[in-house]
Amino acid sequence: MDIGFLNVNKPMGWTSHDCVGRVRRLLGIKRVGHAGTLDPAATGVLPIAVGKATRLLQFLPPDKAYEATVRFGIRTDTNDLDGEVTATQSASSLTLDKIQSVLTQFQGKIEQIPPIYSAIQLGGRRLYDLARRGERVEVPMRRVEVHEIRALDWRDGEHPELDLAIACGSGTYIRAIARDLGELVGTGATLARLIRTASSGFTLQNTINLEEIDPKVQPISLPLVSPHVALAHLPHLILSLDEARAWSHGQSVPISADVLSSGVQRVSAESGEFLGIGLLPESEDVGKERQLTPKVVFAG
Repeated sequence: MDIGFLNVNKPMGWTSHDCVGRVRRLLGIKRVGHAGTLDPAATGVLPIAVGKATRLLQFLPPDKAYEATVRFGIRTDTNDLDGEVTATQSASSLTLDKIQSVLTQFQGKIEQIPPIYSAIQLGGRRLYDLARRGERVEVPMRRVEVHEIRALDWRDGEHPELDLAIACGSGTYIRAIARDLGELVGTGATLARLIRTASSGFTLQNTINLEEIDPKVQPISLPLVSPHVALAHLPHLILSLDEARAWSHGQSVPISADVLSSGVQRVSAESGEFLGIGLLPESEDVGKERQLTPKVVFAG
């Protein structure tokens, strides 16, 4: 079977693991994985790797983008509407101007405490498992990067709502941004809606809806995104027939001094066949060839 990625639009109420299970049943294979877990209440882009492409998940670009709705005047134990309400208050006096004045504090490299109900592991156990058992733990702060955060729409009321567009790096919790924004303006807040519009190079416009696919569909008809497309952000090296043969046996391959790139490389044969991922060291001597070391080898 061909290898590649499915750009899935995760439905509300499904876990990321549910989507993986659906693809396994559709294709009749076990080797399926996903990039970037989405909470059950969230929808949007969930890249799913099929077959040997699971070995490539770590090389996908890390950045993500979301559209989020923050509801003010409500606090919950999960920092979203799936949890239990822990406090409420009127936020009718809150204005968009006040929020705009503090929103820039959430842009750039920021310190963030992930929600206690999250998939982060602490001492080998998931935080949400510890939280469900009632265990009190101190969640370590982490440094994340938010490339852009801006207001899209504002709706007044007892519990006003703000729609945000957020572009960020890997590991950023939008629920934590909603929680912290509410604390900063003094009303508390929780995440009311979340759509992931982009993840790991995939966008919402090109997603497929797994729940609409007939279980009897022929696997070949599923729109797999090739590794070449998914990894197009990486420098590309093309190997000759002899080089590809050596590569397929896990051997390092000498690369011409004319090649300027270094680091992680996308590798293919002259025929266009995807061969895997290699690592090319930086050049220490100008005009000297370097060795391309195999990291992930697909048979050439």
